Formats: sequence, C-alpha cells, structure tokens
Amino acid sequence: MYNEGSVVGRVIEGLHEHFPFVVCVDDGSSDDSVRVAGSAGAVVVKHPVNLGQGAALQTGISYAAQDPELDCVITFDADGQHRVQDARRMADRIRSGEVDVVLGSRFLDKRTKLSTPKRIVLRTAAIQSRMSTGMDLTDAHNGLRAFAAVAARRLNLQQNRMAHASELIHQVAAMGVRWEEQPVEIVYTDYSKAKGQSLLNSVNILADLFFR
Repeated sequence: MYNEGSVVGRVIEGLHEHFPFVVCVDDGSSDDSVRVAGSAGAVVVKHPVNLGQGAALQTGISYAAQDPELDCVITFDADGQHRVQDARRMADRIRSGEVDVVLGSRFLDKRTKLSTPKRIVLRTAAIQSRMSTGMDLTDAHNGLRAFAAVAARRLNLQQNRMAHASELIHQVAAMGVRWEEQPVEIVYTDYSKAKGQSLLNSVNILADLFFR
C-alpha cells in the first residue's frame, strides 16, 4: 500500500471475513495508511522509502514464506479494485491441489468494464507475454494472483516497479508449475484510476515490456 489510508481499512475488513492472515506492505506512505491497516487487523511490514509495487510484492511474499504452515499466497491490491470472492475461488483451487498458480484475467468474462484503448493496450501486453514465455495468457498484467507455497517461495522479483508483472510471468513459466487463469472482476473507480490505473500507465507498462 502507498498512501491508501482512505480505503485500505475497508479492504482489510472485507478480506478478514475469509482470510485470517492479511499482510500489508507499506511502501513509504506519508499518510495514515500504517495506522489504519494496523487498526483493521493486518500485519504491516514497512519500507522506509517508496520502492515500487514489485518491491512491495516481493517483501510481502518473502514475509509470508517464513510461515512453515503457509499453504497459499494471494496478491491483492490495497485500493479496493479486486473482489474478495474471486480471491476465495483462487485460494480454493490452490488448496485443493488442482494447480500451483492461478492468474486472474479480466478478459475471461464480461464483468470488468474497460475502455477500448485500455483493452487494446492490455491485449497487446498479453500477446507479447505469450510470445516471450509460451504461456497462453489472456491478461498478463492482473494484480490478483494466487500461489501455492512451493511456487511462492521460488519467486524472486528484482524489478521494483511496474516491470515486475512481466518478470513474474517469466518466472512462473521457468518454474514449469501447473497454472491456469481464472475470470476476475477489476473495479475501476475514480480513486483507483488516480492511483495508477489510467490509460497512460498502461501505455508505460507496454513500453517497458518492449524496450526494457
């Protein structure tokens, strides 16, 4: 989370109805995010400065991986754009032993409302990921994901910022684990768009994929 104090408490409360262990990685927030998250019952791990989403994900995954009883890790955005019921279905598939990794896709059903330009950018990113990894993905940049403990412990993200998304897919491909996509809904609000879900941000991601 990065300056998510106005929404993160509600996000954590919603998660706690089904997930008893919630870890928030505070990525150098200057607002009251840490206090709000802690009051809502999350464990808060802090970065002293803002490092980026990739760094925050790796910190959270590494923290969770220390638990010897870990069975599943869900990555879930702090801004409220993900659905808890989608995360529950992902966790159930991991815990049943069906797959080792579940990747969310906003293109496998019609719940997510996208503008045409954003849809084109995200589709193009998925095509690039398929070409570079051989994984038949429909959505390569979806933040809602689930990992069995064995897969989570093998992740080692080095890209601190948005390029981590393509790096993560490359690492999953290299693991040779069982993976599947699952339909999820992404809820775009004025708040989430202001926090980085704009079309310009999508274009930046695409440029990073092709030129990094």
